[in-house]
Amino acid sequence: MTNMIRLHSLDDPALDVYARLTEAQIRNRLEPEKGIFIAESPKVIRLALDAGFAPVSFLMEQKHIEGDAKDLLVRCPDVPVYTGERALLKALTGYELTRGVLSAMKRKPLPAPEDVLKNARRIAVPDGIVDASNLGAIVRSAAALNVDAVLFTPTCCDPLNRRAVRVSMGTVFQIPWTFLPALAEGGIDLLHRYGFSAAAMALTDDSLSMDDPRLKACDRLAVVLGTEGDGLSKETIAACDFAVKIPMAHGVDSLNVAAASAVAFWELRR
Repeated sequence: MTNMIRLHSLDDPALDVYARLTEAQIRNRLEPEKGIFIAESPKVIRLALDAGFAPVSFLMEQKHIEGDAKDLLVRCPDVPVYTGERALLKALTGYELTRGVLSAMKRKPLPAPEDVLKNARRIAVPDGIVDASNLGAIVRSAAALNVDAVLFTPTCCDPLNRRAVRVSMGTVFQIPWTFLPALAEGGIDLLHRYGFSAAAMALTDDSLSMDDPRLKACDRLAVVLGTEGDGLSKETIAACDFAVKIPMAHGVDSLNVAAASAVAFWELRR
């Protein structure tokens, strides 16, 4: 039987995770094994459950209990379900719920980067990507275009940020990912130890065109993607094996990092 809790006020401390805690507090940087993330929409929550993530609670409009979320609640019969009218839930969260369903879920320990690298051939390395929408879009493109894994540098935003998870359409639960050391502080060296050539997406005087045959000839290739504004640092570009650019027309100098990632993943696929 569903453990349903009808909301008439927003004072229950169990609701803090949905609105009153910051992303950093939810993530629990000091004790990551106790961290929580928010999955939004039935489709995304299903993918998280399929990947073995355990829900702490659900928050949804009442109509979804016997509607879009019915199968989720069958799978998780003992998990508390907080429910109320749309206006009350919006007052709590500050935004309209996508498809009316949220779930607070426990994080899982991340694999070591060595464990991710050892069986991969094509990987994405976002460096300093702080926009959650761009990060989620990069993950979605990586999963869709047959990239084996995504390794984030420490300066990226949280891949399990609510918006990043939503924009990724749950693919963050389907593709292996973890964190690398900072690229100029051991990250590139680690890639090299596992046989990866590093291709920095950067506009430099000696950038190779994306269709240069030397890139596809790499048995193992890491596509390194820089920040939305300043791009990759000079130190990171210098540490990589190649600088790579997408040929442009009409005087356009570059694409948004999420769009550029999709082009790169497609062109440099195995």
